[in-house]
Amino acid sequence: MKAIITSYTGPTNHRGPRIKATDSDRNTISIPVPIEEDSEQAHDHAVRTLCEKMNWTGKLVKGSLGNDRVYVWYETGKEIEIS
Repeated sequence: MKAIITSYTGPTNHRGPRIKATDSDRNTISIPVPIEEDSEQAHDHAVRTLCEKMNWTGKLVKGSLGNDRVYVWYETGKEIEIS
């Protein structure tokens, strides 16, 4: 079981807005906010991207913590599923 937090970072002079996903072991990934997705979908996309980077499969259960999203991942042997 692993906790993953996603957070929004606003645009700067050099980069557009981003979503950052970080797990409890400090594995991290930062992606541009996809224009075609709403905020919830963008956070889900970031956490899926981190799971793919780490070669994790299993289930994610999500909640929120202020403006951040919190996901708890556990291995089930299936594709990545978010509920």
